[in-house]
Amino acid sequence: QVQVVESGGGLVQPGGSARLSCTASGSVFSLYGMGWYRQAPGSQRVLVASITGNGDSTNYAASVKGRFTISRDNTKKMVYLQMNRLKAEDTAVYYCNTAGSNSEFNWGQGTQVTVSS
Repeated sequence: QVQVVESGGGLVQPGGSARLSCTASGSVFSLYGMGWYRQAPGSQRVLVASITGNGDSTNYAASVKGRFTISRDNTKKMVYLQMNRLKAEDTAVYYCNTAGSNSEFNWGQGTQVTVSS
């Protein structure tokens, strides 16, 4: 079973930027579309960005479109989320997992992003 580990979160000022990374184990990583999800306190986990297995197509939730960019490097088994012009409402725990598939990897611990002055 594929394991994922997210990193790169922290405290960021409004309008600032952060880059999240997700590393995955296993040899099937490149076969799956991947996504970044986030869960704010008291809310359900939602998908905010996704990318196809070969990286040729991406999709974004309306709330982050134009500010966030998802990318991947299959040679390193990594997925990234570049977050710009961060807002207080982006505060959440961010997770990576499969997207557009009936299969999912084991969920990692996530990485906390807090946007506050």
